[in-house]
Amino acid sequence: MNDDSNIYPNAPIKADDDFMELNDDTVDTIDSETTEEDGKLFEHVRITVDGGQEQVRIDSFLTSRISNISRNRVQNAAKAGNILVNGKVVKSNYKVKPNDVISIVFAYPPRDTDIKPEPISLNIVYEDNDVIVINKQAGLVVHPAHGNFDGTLLHGLAYHFEQTHQSVENRFGYLVHRIDKDTTGLMVVTKNETAQAILARQFFDHSIHRRYHALVWGDFNESEGTIIGNIGRSTSDRRKMAVYPDGEYGKEAVTHWKVLERFGYVTLNEYRLETGRTHQIRVHSQYIGHPLFNDAVYGGDVILKGTTFSKYKQFIDNCFKTMPRHALHAKELGFVHPTTGKEMLFTSELPNDMTQVIEKWRTYLKARNLFEE
Repeated sequence: MNDDSNIYPNAPIKADDDFMELNDDTVDTIDSETTEEDGKLFEHVRITVDGGQEQVRIDSFLTSRISNISRNRVQNAAKAGNILVNGKVVKSNYKVKPNDVISIVFAYPPRDTDIKPEPISLNIVYEDNDVIVINKQAGLVVHPAHGNFDGTLLHGLAYHFEQTHQSVENRFGYLVHRIDKDTTGLMVVTKNETAQAILARQFFDHSIHRRYHALVWGDFNESEGTIIGNIGRSTSDRRKMAVYPDGEYGKEAVTHWKVLERFGYVTLNEYRLETGRTHQIRVHSQYIGHPLFNDAVYGGDVILKGTTFSKYKQFIDNCFKTMPRHALHAKELGFVHPTTGKEMLFTSELPNDMTQVIEKWRTYLKARNLFEE
């Protein structure tokens, strides 16, 4: 994931940016945390109200305390149930009282950027007036960033909305999460800010249902397990994430895995994210010694298990050519619909390149077993 957050829409803002800047003329205690785990796009703000505060509507209070925030965005957050006072959800007309502890989750607004409609092929699996669910193909960048100023998913959405004459609050939709360029599978985009705020809260609460399938190097002694270890930006390479098991850096990360199919030298696993940090499955897998197959960033693009025979090397090279990316697919996505309240669950088949590589391993395993017999 690129770190050029000031370039693309709906992006997490860096610490030195002016978004969500807190006014200096207040004596309230205010903590602000930007979050972009696994591409989620929201801001968490916690305010302890000063003891001498007069009673005032909370939407007016927050608008006066947080710079560059509109009253409409505060009210949308309230509609989504994203504003809590002393642990309880409140409406926008709640009267703030001295020593109240206010917790707010804001979804990021669109940033001003030049996104022109482009005819990009999108596999749309569901669409209504509030959300659109897409089965993203490999190689498609979600948003404009350094080195990818056009040809992104958002450019394709702008074209789709234009061609279908849809009235969307902005021309390319509202992001609530992202997946990596070379990760395939399901993701959701909203069509209005209210829906974005509601789904942002579900991501923040970790109530979103997500299942991934990945092909990883090595075999496992157990059939399932859990990986726990803080994840933060690597201190040696800003393009990568790293695991900090002692918790001295990064944020808590928990990944549950289960073996689906064993091939001796590689394994097909299912992953369930309890948290959702950037590159979580990829970096956690590397941490336990099982990098994703052909993951160039985390060391999976070389032979890590197997024989020294030249035919085996040729077989692996052929697999890498068949699937020139890391073997990760977002297979299931579930959430509560922001308007109807209905539980939605979507599943997607593995892409052709990943299916072909898995089939190659099945064939290889059969031949190897016959040879050993």
